[in-house]
Amino acid sequence: MKVYNPTRIRNVVLLGHSGSGKTTLAETMLFESGAIHRRGSVEEKNTISDYQSLEKEKQKSIYSTFMNLDWRGHKINLIDTPGTQDYIGEVAGAIRIADTAMVVLNSEYGVETAANSLWKMAERYLVPSMIVVNKPDGPQSDFWKTVEEAKETFGREVTVVQFPYSEGDDFNAIVDVLRMTMYEFPEDGGKPDKLPIPDSVRVRADRLHQELVETIAENDELLMDIYFEHGELDEEQMQKGLHLSLVNRQIFPLFCTSASLNMGSGRVMGFLDDVVPNPLEVQPPKKESGEPFTLNPEGDPVIFLFKTQSESHVGDLIYFKVYSGSAKPGLDLVNSSNKSTVRMGNLYVTEGHNRLEVSEVKTGDIAAAVKLKDSEVNDTLALKGMDISLQPINFPSPTIRTAVKLTSEGDEDKLGNALHQIQREDPSIVIEYSQELRQIIIHGQGEEHLMVIKNQLTNRFNLDVKFVTPKIPYRETITKSSSARYKHKKQSGGAGQFAEVEMLLEPYREGMPDPDGMKVRDVEVHDLPWGGKLVFQNCIVGGVIDTRFMPAILKGVMEKMEEGPMSGCRVRDVRVSVYDGGMHSVDSNEAAFKTAAIMAFKDAFMRASPQLMEPLYDVSVTVPQEFTGDVMSDLGTRRGQVQGMEGEGAIQTIHAQVPLEELDHYSTSLKSMTKGSAAHSRDFSHYARAPHDIQERVIEKNREPVNA
Repeated sequence: MKVYNPTRIRNVVLLGHSGSGKTTLAETMLFESGAIHRRGSVEEKNTISDYQSLEKEKQKSIYSTFMNLDWRGHKINLIDTPGTQDYIGEVAGAIRIADTAMVVLNSEYGVETAANSLWKMAERYLVPSMIVVNKPDGPQSDFWKTVEEAKETFGREVTVVQFPYSEGDDFNAIVDVLRMTMYEFPEDGGKPDKLPIPDSVRVRADRLHQELVETIAENDELLMDIYFEHGELDEEQMQKGLHLSLVNRQIFPLFCTSASLNMGSGRVMGFLDDVVPNPLEVQPPKKESGEPFTLNPEGDPVIFLFKTQSESHVGDLIYFKVYSGSAKPGLDLVNSSNKSTVRMGNLYVTEGHNRLEVSEVKTGDIAAAVKLKDSEVNDTLALKGMDISLQPINFPSPTIRTAVKLTSEGDEDKLGNALHQIQREDPSIVIEYSQELRQIIIHGQGEEHLMVIKNQLTNRFNLDVKFVTPKIPYRETITKSSSARYKHKKQSGGAGQFAEVEMLLEPYREGMPDPDGMKVRDVEVHDLPWGGKLVFQNCIVGGVIDTRFMPAILKGVMEKMEEGPMSGCRVRDVRVSVYDGGMHSVDSNEAAFKTAAIMAFKDAFMRASPQLMEPLYDVSVTVPQEFTGDVMSDLGTRRGQVQGMEGEGAIQTIHAQVPLEELDHYSTSLKSMTKGSAAHSRDFSHYARAPHDIQERVIEKNREPVNA
């Protein structure tokens, strides 16, 4: 396999809504370059990408797939990615290491929700971006509406480079306003004839050419001077200006293809060769310290790991990008995250499921290795003593959760190992072993995502599991002050037990004054592991309780707060002031004071108007404008409070706060009511008072026998 220098490498990630044609476009590009000799199709389940069994079954991308091709001496690394929100974790790593994002839009549907969210991900990493409008041959194609939506959604920097001469069944030609040429394709696609632009579209082509020239000139003073002097730029000047504008995200060039008819892909690949940046020209990655890391082909090797994929009979295949020097088999590197030494084994470039061995991987290139010891996604490998860590991939927060339960006992360790492996391969999954809820909870990106996880547990790891509704982590607090006194006295032969504790409980708020009539001798402020605070105050005067027993009293309070008096849920935001009590010179000990504290706390808590708190989440729903009314009405039925709304073209984003209990299976309902065109994100906001009926239900459930 040929080794490429950085200036001859292009790393391109294909982004777009499911059904936009990314996989078909990648297949066509591979075919046109000669990398494959026959084009497969998604329907026939024989494409280079989408090769895994689940992808064939669902006929859509679930995993990111890495391919490469040679086009006129340049290596183009193509990364086909899923276009469904459920598999967004697969896209995050691909965007992080890409040097160009190619956003594919379906000319029949315009800018769809996933395209909008994926564009924002590329924007966060400052990845130069271009647009390909696909399927102009579709019966409902509306190219110019799609262009307008792209400008409204992505910005006025979207600039047309190509447009279809005609659409629908008549589509067979593309007008290129950079080269001012029309490409007319034979019926079976492939290499086009170059023709003059017809008079019927000449005025439009001239106008778009002028817009392209002006946009390019605006971003370069030298080109602006040439433009003012001559009123035009030649093709070489335009390509140079396009390159600089693309690198700086000052222009988003828009092309046109019909991937299924094999029309237009060659011109797109030519643009990738001639105009888009190589890995040395884009924004460099940052170190964890925030400083930029400059790529250095002549430097010592620095490698970033961004994807793990398990292969049967082989083990973990870990994908990496070289950011300095070269990677070679036998090279010893140090993992900056755990300081372990890692020896590089055989190195491969991949074309779907095929692996091609390489002797060297240079700066800017992407490859994979097997059996990298003690290495995970987001690790940086470098020579000993370099101590370099590159900033990690920012994986999106989960949007759905479920509890997993074995149908029979005995496979707990096997389940834990399986979940660990699945999470290694997909870090967008969060596995929570909740002692509080006594459940293993899987947090994922959507219902489909969870079903893929269940499929792996069942078929790959041979586990008999079921998914059940996860419990809600409610909290308890109090709404008024209350005091209680408890005397613990036990005498049953031998040493006895004696402890007496009197305490005041108050709802905690920042900056509250000391309790009336009490002298505070010592204050401890505890940030509770489950959120909120406990303020514990020693207000003892006269030595009625020795100071050495205060830690035992605190321990008793904390123990009862972990399993609240009212419903068994954890307690938060309470101030406890211990102000009186009694002890015995012989019978008092730590165990006695801990017991007395538990009982006094429980008594005072239940007389302080206890209140159940439920978790509220900030929810953002991105949805086409036509469905905003339905989504807002549905949020209302879920006790959601809409906080605001903002629009980007035909896409609206609704912001609301919704109780976690009401978000169960929300992604499924959202898909149903919006025909799969919406997406949502959620992040924990705060705890708020639960309605009375929910409080009563939770209390009643807590009264049920443990094994019921």
